[in-house]
Amino acid sequence: MDRRKQLKQAYKETPRPMGVYQIVNNTNQKIYVGSSLNLPGKFNSNRFQLELQSHYNKALQEDWNLYGEESFSFEVLENLDPHEFEKQYWPKALAELEDKWLDKLQPYQKNGYNKQKRESQQLNCSLSSRQWK
Repeated sequence: MDRRKQLKQAYKETPRPMGVYQIVNNTNQKIYVGSSLNLPGKFNSNRFQLELQSHYNKALQEDWNLYGEESFSFEVLENLDPHEFEKQYWPKALAELEDKWLDKLQPYQKNGYNKQKRESQQLNCSLSSRQWK
């Protein structure tokens, strides 16, 4: 295999930055919390949807239209280290990390754009145990 193919293969196998993020409305301080296995891709996707006025979160879209792009910032809250878990457990670890931040920030109703999960939907696990390896 030539050097170029090796570099291309290595790039494909390298995990993208993953973790929990927030979109902050700097005008009214409301936030949206989400997670992704590819944070740069998710930021681009959210921004693209908002610019096209087709974002799935209608309240966030309305405020984006009202206040403008310059009123919003995209921030990483916490990265997930892919080396701490086997690849098959990344989505579960990410969901737990997102739940931790949702519990901490409570981005619901007047505080944010997230819809509150029903109790039965919430995960009952602890990231601190790290028992999935």
